[in-house]
Amino acid sequence: MTDKRVSTFGVAATYIGTVVGAGFASGQEVLQFFGHFGMKGIPAVGLAVALFSLYGYFILELGRRLGARSHLPVVREAGGRVVGTAVDGVITFFLFGALAAMTAGAGAVFDEQFGVPSAVGNVLLVVAALLTVLAGIHGVVTAISAVVPALLVAVVGIGIATLLRTPLHPAAIRALDPARAAVPSWPLAAVVYVSYNIVLAVGVLAPLGAIAAGGPRTLKLGAVLGGLGLGVGAFAIDLALLATLPQSATLQVPMIYIAGRFPVLVQVGYTLVLLLEIYTTAVGNLYGFVARIAKPRSAAFRWLVVATSVIALLAGRLGFSRIVRILYPAVGYAGLLLLLALTYRLIQGILSGSRPGGGTV
Repeated sequence: MTDKRVSTFGVAATYIGTVVGAGFASGQEVLQFFGHFGMKGIPAVGLAVALFSLYGYFILELGRRLGARSHLPVVREAGGRVVGTAVDGVITFFLFGALAAMTAGAGAVFDEQFGVPSAVGNVLLVVAALLTVLAGIHGVVTAISAVVPALLVAVVGIGIATLLRTPLHPAAIRALDPARAAVPSWPLAAVVYVSYNIVLAVGVLAPLGAIAAGGPRTLKLGAVLGGLGLGVGAFAIDLALLATLPQSATLQVPMIYIAGRFPVLVQVGYTLVLLLEIYTTAVGNLYGFVARIAKPRSAAFRWLVVATSVIALLAGRLGFSRIVRILYPAVGYAGLLLLLALTYRLIQGILSGSRPGGGTV
């Protein structure tokens, strides 16, 4: 393991950058899980922040104590051999599936926003992710840390500008139909939203915990800041969606529509941010998938990065909407199994008077 250590900011930024992706930046995830509930979506975002912080720290701390190189030791510790093996299989499969979805998403953005063949976007995304992952976990952390501030500035800036231009309309918010949300209630929406994202984040969070500087304090602060960053971004998008009702509730990519209400440079800039979010998620997914199978920095790891990238490129040609329609709902349900395993391990640790992963409080 390299001597370089990751700072609190690196932990928080990597957490945020691994979670956000095409669904987040497009506004569609926030609309489905929070927006359709109107003002009740706001406490749902708050609950999601708390859950992101709690489970993010738990995974990071387990990764630190176990010296994890992939997500496997963490899920085995949390769920035992039987449940842990099942969760491991689910996570590994979905890490690749999400990589294919991000590849397809990049192609869709190039096609719909720039009029460039989708294959160009597919190839550029895969090559960028491949080169980043070949640089190792520190390359992943560095790339994501550099991108995340731009992501948050963009969504918060557009959210504030939208509210200044178009105040919230209570009548339009009351007219929302919660039945159109991804799940039937706002508390469950927060839980499922977090579970879906944790499945895709654990592949990076687990080994990240093993290389963070400062021990548990760094991990705890990094997880809290990461959860807050995700919450601020989701909150800004949610308010922008509510301010632009009813149009925003009917669109596939509502944030591009909202950005389009400003000068053309804003829309182009936000489209670039969307691509960056796709990139950071693809990097996290590619690293997490390959690190599960091969030892990082080994020859096998490098060859597998290349092979996985090529296969994901081919799979991404199936199309973004088709992959998302099949993959994302399944991820949410599978993530609940991971959260249950982590919760059981957390309660077990509390009852025994120990911190996550062992050791006394």
